Amino acid sequence: MTAAECTLLSPAAFAQRLAAGGVELIDVRTPTEFAELHIEGARNLPLPFLDPHLLRAENPDTARPIHVVCRTGNRSRKACEALTAAGFTNVVNIDGGTLACEAAGLPVVRGRKVMSLERQVRIAAGGIGFVGAMLALTVDEWFAGIPAFIGAGLVFAGISDTCGMGMLIAKLPWNRRAGGESCAAK
Repeated sequence: MTAAECTLLSPAAFAQRLAAGGVELIDVRTPTEFAELHIEGARNLPLPFLDPHLLRAENPDTARPIHVVCRTGNRSRKACEALTAAGFTNVVNIDGGTLACEAAGLPVVRGRKVMSLERQVRIAAGGIGFVGAMLALTVDEWFAGIPAFIGAGLVFAGISDTCGMGMLIAKLPWNRRAGGESCAAK
């Protein structure tokens, strides 16, 4: 099975599987996003720390169904690609992510409200670009390279669907579990 062959499952169909029980569900969002809202029974393995080989060591049956979810479906698609590339043959991406599952009435666990990773990236990119532009106007024109670099990074992120700044921000302390516990643990 190739990455393109990951199964896409609607929230309604996933609800039926949940009702039947025994579903392995991996949520690949940051721990803070997971703590804010997640599907009941989900296990948090953030995308930057997802190790398919560790999953295989836990359970060598690569044909077992592994359901993957994130906020809206983008990160879970990347996780599905990594899992299928590692030899898992029954990887299921939940269409629309946690938000679609919540809207469909699936059981969710709510915690305290946190800032999403996407919002953190927008704030960081905008702030760095603004500071660079102000420095270019007031200190030295060479500082114009800062907003140019940020702009080029955003274009690359849009084209490649990979955000380096997002990956870095996901590793910051407030996006990790409390107590210094590794995001890959559990």
